Amino acid sequence: MTWTDYFHENDVRIAETSALVAAGASWRSLRAATESGSLIRARRGQYALPGIDPHVLAAVRLGGRLACISAAAHAGVFVLDSTFTHIDLAPNASRLRAPHNRFQSLAPANRDGVELHWGRLIDPSACTEYSVGLVDALVQIVRCQEPRFALASLDNALHQRLIRPKAIAGIFAVLPGDIQYLCPLIDSRSESGQESVLRFVVQQAGFEFAIQVAIDGVGRVDMVVEGCIVVEADSRRFHEGWEAQARDRTRDCELAMLGYFSLRVLYRDIMYHPERVVAAIKGLLAASRRYRTVIL
Repeated sequence: MTWTDYFHENDVRIAETSALVAAGASWRSLRAATESGSLIRARRGQYALPGIDPHVLAAVRLGGRLACISAAAHAGVFVLDSTFTHIDLAPNASRLRAPHNRFQSLAPANRDGVELHWGRLIDPSACTEYSVGLVDALVQIVRCQEPRFALASLDNALHQRLIRPKAIAGIFAVLPGDIQYLCPLIDSRSESGQESVLRFVVQQAGFEFAIQVAIDGVGRVDMVVEGCIVVEADSRRFHEGWEAQARDRTRDCELAMLGYFSLRVLYRDIMYHPERVVAAIKGLLAASRRYRTVIL
């Protein structure tokens, strides 16, 4: 059996020395494997295969587990930015090492942007050898991220059925009162993170809206605001190329013939410049009141 076979057959990312020895490894073979690059010694007594997710390696090397947006992203949930590693540590954690060098003790100078989480977990049984469970990751996200981005992660976890609806009550039961307003805003119908953020932006601006609306002759649209503006959250993945553009323009034309304004908003505006989205909606609403539609 090769090292790769062992990790795959046992479905582990991190293997303890004791488990490897029980499977037939020796101290000499482990040392040879690390020297040849067949194994990575993540931390004393813990090994990984080359090519392991660098966030996982950083978490284990430091002495903790993936947390918050890092754990959620690893589970396939939408997060805004997973560049930096978020790591959960036990309250009594000690002998912490630098995330990218197991020979250095952890210090402010070598954290390299790593975010540490020390809170008590609500479901420790869901932890793996390298990550907290998704429910705890979502609790941490709500505490750590801006509300609109936390909402997007909660929506997405529900939309993909990675958590059950009843888990939401448990999540908000341990969160402070000033964030409870977010709970009734959760809606698993949003099909992407940017749709969730768009919904939050529009709701906070005070507009009336409906999401995932079916319009006869057009199909389903992301959102209808104030009954007359169809707002679509466009992304490069589904709207790049002339064929996609032609489809979008045909759709906009059909909406116009039915008396709707169309507003296609980019990912970067939804996520980073929501004031532009709000201003655009206000502009179209003003235009809708300025001109009267005459149907001949």
